[in-house]
Amino acid sequence: MPIYEFRCTKCRHVFEELFFSIGENRTVVCPKCRSKKTKRMMSVFGGRIGNTSAGGGCGTCAATTCSPS
Repeated sequence: MPIYEFRCTKCRHVFEELFFSIGENRTVVCPKCRSKKTKRMMSVFGGRIGNTSAGGGCGTCAATTCSPS
């Protein structure tokens, strides 16, 4: 079930909508002003590339624990 991010072109509110399938096509209504003038935004997603071995580190350095800067 994909979650898409939308922006209302009337009040500029940004919100997310859950769809039950990628092919689902329905009118999305702004939860703030109830306008049907919404646009789906390009969303970013999280991912990880690189070493996934155990150790508790974040993968950006050789340390197994991070300390606050």
